Amino acid sequence: MSLLPVETALHRLLSAARPVTGTEWVAIADAQGRVLAQDVASRITHPPFDSSAMDGYALRSADIAELDTHLTVIGESAAGSRFSGTVLEGQAVRIFTGAPVPQGADTVLIQEDAERLEGSRIRTRFVPAKGRHIRPKGQDFHEGDVVLQAGERLDSGRLTVAAGMNHDRLPVYRRVRVAILATGDELLPPGSTPGPDQIIASNTLGIAAIARENGAEVIDLGIAPDRRSSIEEKLAAARSGGADVLVTLGGASVGDHDLVQSTLVGAGMELDFWRIAMRPGKPLMVGRLGEMQVLGLPGNPVSSLVCGFLFLEPLVLALGHLPERNRLSTAITTKALSANDKRQDYIRAKLDRLPDGRMSATPFERQDSSMMQIFARADALIVRPPEAHETEAGSACTVFMLRDVPLL
Repeated sequence: MSLLPVETALHRLLSAARPVTGTEWVAIADAQGRVLAQDVASRITHPPFDSSAMDGYALRSADIAELDTHLTVIGESAAGSRFSGTVLEGQAVRIFTGAPVPQGADTVLIQEDAERLEGSRIRTRFVPAKGRHIRPKGQDFHEGDVVLQAGERLDSGRLTVAAGMNHDRLPVYRRVRVAILATGDELLPPGSTPGPDQIIASNTLGIAAIARENGAEVIDLGIAPDRRSSIEEKLAAARSGGADVLVTLGGASVGDHDLVQSTLVGAGMELDFWRIAMRPGKPLMVGRLGEMQVLGLPGNPVSSLVCGFLFLEPLVLALGHLPERNRLSTAITTKALSANDKRQDYIRAKLDRLPDGRMSATPFERQDSSMMQIFARADALIVRPPEAHETEAGSACTVFMLRDVPLL
């Protein structure tokens, strides 16, 4: 099987994605980042009454056609405590922001435009237009109005309006379930004391973070030794947990100790492809096992993370009814970049902000795919397409953003 270009591999992966259909009702306090499964209509009208937009005096516009009009203040209207009477000719009511406009009043004169006189009198210093500084009933929405639509992700603004519509629970799509399985006799969980031939399994935590950051629920299947029975046992756990995606870490190649691919094929997986024209991350496996998509990532830590960002993130977003996230941007390379071969390179780099607002990208000297520390310090990956020519320092380059770079 020839090496697939990255774009082709991603297209084939996402073309097979089947967005989740299950829904659930969640408390609005727990709904941040979730995707609405139904349209949401308001239960109330907002504002529920004509209200004041400013502190001032509610009055009749007909009474203040001229400057220096004197009015008698007959009461007060505050938020949560309205004035119950009626404003008549020559009268005004002290009013505060958000308070109901009293019956009879049609305008608010802000307090800066009113001079307080002795007793309960004011003098006008400005002539506002009729209706000025009044928010009419239902200006925002009315009871029954569909304000939020299915497919919208609940962020700060949408949660605020949902609460304002008097909803305490919301219908959302269930989270995408991602089961993660690390494989290898040499692996131990973090906190263990490794023997002379063992290493700590670090990939699971990074891949789980990518899944969770994109709204998924993670099922940690732990570590399976290099035995078919162990892998089959973990596969059964992924199925019983209702996983939408099974992510395997390591063992997806076809070496004597790489049993993941053959075991999953033996269990019924339809293998789509398993080698990508990219560096790092060539041995990436994609297939389907019933309703579950399978994504086999390399065991090498950096290769695993790069593939996680390039393939797992867009897959989780597609399954979860969320829009694609564009991480590509442009920077100026501070060092010359050598010519490339037939594989697409992803070079770890540090970003800085230039005085003119553009970003500069400085590739790390060492790019070994086992070096987790460099990946942790990298802000971006410089993307070098296949057969790219040598690039001089100061040239523009495409970068895949791993984190935001602050402005100067």
